[in-house]
Order: sequence, then structure tokens, then C-alpha cells
Amino acid sequence: MKKNRLLLIALLLVWLAPSFAARVDTLLVKSPSMNKEIKVVVVTPDAALGKKAVSCPAVYLLHGFGGHAKTWIEIKPNLPQIADEKGIIFVCPDGSTSWYWDSPKDPSFRYETFVSSELVKYIDGHYKTIADRKGRAITGLSMGGHGGLWTAIRHKDTFGACGSTSGGVDIRPFPKNWDMAKRLGDYESNKEIWDTHTVINQIDKIQNGDLAIIFDCGEADFFIQVNKDLHNRLLENFITRPGGHTGEYWNNSIDYQILFFDKFFKK
Repeated sequence: MKKNRLLLIALLLVWLAPSFAARVDTLLVKSPSMNKEIKVVVVTPDAALGKKAVSCPAVYLLHGFGGHAKTWIEIKPNLPQIADEKGIIFVCPDGSTSWYWDSPKDPSFRYETFVSSELVKYIDGHYKTIADRKGRAITGLSMGGHGGLWTAIRHKDTFGACGSTSGGVDIRPFPKNWDMAKRLGDYESNKEIWDTHTVINQIDKIQNGDLAIIFDCGEADFFIQVNKDLHNRLLENFITRPGGHTGEYWNNSIDYQILFFDKFFKK
């Protein structure tokens, strides 16, 4: 009798526990501009699946230097649960070491074109998305933070909201780091290219109301000063909180950005 009672309690707890049915796909998406396939992880909420699927907004999450398509699902293992709770599709492409530019020096690196156009078209064609800038946001960490702002500012017709966490939002203080010289040429000989390929110098392309923007940075992060400089240019929606350039920080910071994007989608 006692065993039966315990079994009944166990079954009741399973029945009462929240059920998450988000699907995680790992895809190879063809990039015509680069003539290769790019790995992409897509987290689809239950609401966007099956016969009763409804159109859901999408947040594109970009990884940092040395990362890959699975970086965000590793940093944030509960991303499928968040997808179900918020009704958001998360799209996580592999950006290699591109900084999400179309490299003016290496034609094999056209990741701005891939993320802003080729990937968006693929996702809208294969998933139940809201195929409009009002239903798209993009953000990322470190190199991906640069990529999130860079891509959205330059493609406001595609993305309505954007963000960055611990982003390299001004690349010029770091001319020897993170393969940037491979994509832009060495700094001393290519200063104009570096000037035009850094996020902080894209600010004149946006006006009030163009984009919903949020970015944050840990106070112990080596990118803190360039983020403060960007804040001084924007004077809104910049957050600092304790933390460094770490997975622990990004695991926490992305919650606030997802909340920000969720509010944007629900306007």
C-alpha cells in the first residue's frame, strides 16, 4: 500500500510539473555568397510547432570569438524553456572569427550578408516566424555583441531591435587581437577601413525610434570603457553590473535582454 501511495505521488508530481516541448534543431544552411554551408542551431517553442502553430518572433543570438553555433545553448542550457515561456524562436548561427562583417580583405568571409539576408530568408521560409522587422531582434556576446549592433544598425529594414552583452563595440583599441587584422588588414595601413567597420562609428545611421537598443557590460570587463564610450554617444539603455567577460555574466545578462526584446515584440 505504501509503495502504491509513493507511486501515485510520483506520478502526480510528474503530471503537475511544467512540460516544455521546445525543439532544438542543428542545421546546415547554405550561404550562396560564401558558397558553403553554415551550422545553425534553432530553438523553436512549442507554440510554433504542429498543426496549431502560431507565428512567433525570432531573436538571433551571435557567439563570441572562438565560439560556435552551440555556444549559446551551452551558456544558457534552459534556452528551450525560455523559448516556450516567451513564445520566441532563437536562432544561433556559427559566425567563425568573422566579427560578422563582409570582409573587405577576404571575400570568403561574408557573414554580414549571411546573417542579415540569407539566414533570415531561410528561417522565415522554414519556421513559423513573424516575417517582419517588428518580429526580429539580434544580439550577441563579445564579438557577437559587436555583430548584433553592427548588423541591426546597417539593416534596420530587417531587425527592429538589437543588443549587445560585453560587446567589442569599438575595435580600434585592440588592433592586434582576435583575427580582426585578417578581416580588415593591419590597422596602421588600413585606418579608414577600421574606422568604418566599428560599431561606435555607425551611430549616425540611426535616429530616435529607428531601433530598440539595449546593451550591457560587466564592470570588470576589458570592454567596459568602449561600452561606456558608446553609451555616451547613445545616452540610453546602457547597463553595467558586477561581472567580467565570462559565461556566468552572459548567462545572467541575456535574461534581461530577452525581457527587453519580449516587450518590444508585444508593443
